[in-house]
Amino acid sequence: MHSRLLRTIDLSCQEKNAMFSLLGNHFKGVKRNVFESDLSNKNWVILLKDKNTKQLQGFSTLLMYKTQFQGENISVVYSGDTIVDPSAWSSSSLSRTWISSVNKLRTEYSQGKLYWLLISSGFRTYRFLPIFWKEFYPRYDIVTPNNISVLTKFLAQERFGEYYDENTGVVRFPYPHVLEKELLTIPPERMEDRHIEFFALQNPGYTKGEELVCITEITESNLTSAGKRMWFANSSSLNKNTPLPITNYQLPITN
Repeated sequence: MHSRLLRTIDLSCQEKNAMFSLLGNHFKGVKRNVFESDLSNKNWVILLKDKNTKQLQGFSTLLMYKTQFQGENISVVYSGDTIVDPSAWSSSSLSRTWISSVNKLRTEYSQGKLYWLLISSGFRTYRFLPIFWKEFYPRYDIVTPNNISVLTKFLAQERFGEYYDENTGVVRFPYPHVLEKELLTIPPERMEDRHIEFFALQNPGYTKGEELVCITEITESNLTSAGKRMWFANSSSLNKNTPLPITNYQLPITN
């Protein structure tokens, strides 16, 4: 497997069709016009392809933008549609490229602090947070600090408007993407993980495609040891067309 980062405006029609097809294979309710609209509101995309067949195995769209919060200039990376085919779950290529790409792109969006705004309707996506980041919210073991809660609500209302429910911290889109049953169900043994148990309790509507709003600050000091390995992987040589080598770090991502 190999991944590459490119601007959404540089996607070919063939790549867009492959992305839409991949979403449709794993989510219910995927509409072409909704997919195109979401893609048009993102400025970057990471593609994961099979090294031999060149077939698309996964992707993640990103919106890097700047805003102001309480008089402070900040930068935000918002994750849009994200999916990895189960056949590629043994590869860490997408997660590695995501972190390395954000490390690179932050130089272009260097306005103040950089936050990751993530919405999750799947426990695998939420599990990405404790694997790679020390501090993130919401979480089972720490009450969200008031300043972070206010910031999260501000960003969510700014991005999702009426679809965001600040009382529950979830987003309910009019045309939600619902994972197919084999990806949607949380195996009983996975509920022993406190983070996954928390996700299911915090977002019981995940079975209907409801999205839990999460946030973390993207800084080197906030990375776990696993995150640092990803952060520094080929960071000096990363460019928009350079594939990154992979390690056998299992992190299937679905959103």
